[in-house]
Amino acid sequence: MLEGIFDPGNFLFWVIIIALIAGAVAIISRPFSTYVKFVYPNAKFEAIGNPFVIERELNRIVENKNLDDFKDAINASKDYNVSGESIDNIQQSLDHHLLKTIDMMIMDSSNKMKNFFDTYLEKLDIYLIKNALKSIIEKKTLDNKILDKAFLQDTKKFLQILIETEKLNIPELLKNYGFGEDIIDAFKEEKIDFIKFDIAIDKYVIYKLKHVKVPYKCNNAKERFVNTIIDIINIKNVLRAKQIGYSQESCINLFLGEGQEIAFWKFKELAEVEFVPQVISALEGTSYFNVLKDAIEDYNKEKSVQVLENALDSLYLKLVKNISLKNYITIGPTIRFLVSKEYEIKNLKVIVKGIGEGISSEIINKILIKEATT
Repeated sequence: MLEGIFDPGNFLFWVIIIALIAGAVAIISRPFSTYVKFVYPNAKFEAIGNPFVIERELNRIVENKNLDDFKDAINASKDYNVSGESIDNIQQSLDHHLLKTIDMMIMDSSNKMKNFFDTYLEKLDIYLIKNALKSIIEKKTLDNKILDKAFLQDTKKFLQILIETEKLNIPELLKNYGFGEDIIDAFKEEKIDFIKFDIAIDKYVIYKLKHVKVPYKCNNAKERFVNTIIDIINIKNVLRAKQIGYSQESCINLFLGEGQEIAFWKFKELAEVEFVPQVISALEGTSYFNVLKDAIEDYNKEKSVQVLENALDSLYLKLVKNISLKNYITIGPTIRFLVSKEYEIKNLKVIVKGIGEGISSEIINKILIKEATT
C-alpha cells in the first residue's frame, strides 16, 4: 500500500511533495516576510526625518521673532501644517500633528504593529490620568479641557468617567480600566503616598510596553528599547530624590525594575549615596556616565537636576538611534522616528512658549532636547 502512495505516478504522492515544499518555503520565507513589511514604512520615515532634534535646525527655528514667523518656518518643512494664533492654539496644533503622524505610521505599518502604537500613545497619555487622579486626591475640580489633550479615545472616555465619578467609586473604575492592585491600593490609602502612586503608574506603563506584541523578529529590539526607557527613568528618579533629600529606603522604593544596564544591585548602589554628583560617579562604566559627567558643571551652576535630565533625554535619542541602526531592516527606524517625533513636538512647543512670552533664544536653547552627538 505504501509503495503505491510513493509511486511518482500516484496523485497522492505529488500532493504530499507539494505540501512538503510549501511548508519548507513558508519556514524559509517567514523571516523575509517580516523584513518586507518594514521596507516601505521605514523608507518613508527615513525620508521624512526628524529635523527638530538636530541642533542646527533648532537654532534656525529659535531665532524667529514672533509666532507668525515661527509658523512659516515650521510649515516650510515637508510634513508640518501648524495653525493657530495663540501659544495654546499652536501647541494644540503641534499635538494634533503628533497624533496625525502616529496615525500615518499605523496606516503604513503591518497590522501586527497596531498594538505597539496604541500602547505608545497610552504611554503619552498616562500623565493626564496621573495628574487627574492627583487632582481628585487633592480635592481639586477637574476641567473638561483635559479631554482635548488626550490622544486615545479610550483615555478620553476614562477621563470623562473620572470627572463624573465620586472618589469612593474610583478604585473600581481603576480596576475596570486595567490598572493593577498596587495602583488601586495606593489610591485607597487614607494618606496617599504620591511617590508610591507615581511609581505604581509608571510600572503599569512599563509592563504594558514590555508585553505588547510585535512581529517576532522585532522582539529583541523592542526589549532593548523598553529596557533603555527603564534605565533612564530609574536614573532620573534617583537624581530627583537626591536633590530633594530622600532617604535611602525611599530611593529604593523608586525602582521600576531592571533595565538594559541598571540592575537592582546598581540601583541600590545609587540609592545609598548622599548627593547628586555621587550618583553620577556611581554610574561610571555605564552608557549614562559620560553625558552626565559633561553636564555636572551646568548642574553646579544652576543647582537643578533638570540640566541632568535634559542630558539624559539627549542621550536617550542617541541610544534609540543606535537601536535603529542595529535593527535597520525591522522595527529600528520605526522606533527612532516615533521617539524623535515625540521630542520634536516637545521642542517646538517649548519654542512656541518661549517666543510667545518674549524669552531669549539663549534661554530657550538650554531647555531643548537635541540628539547627543558624543
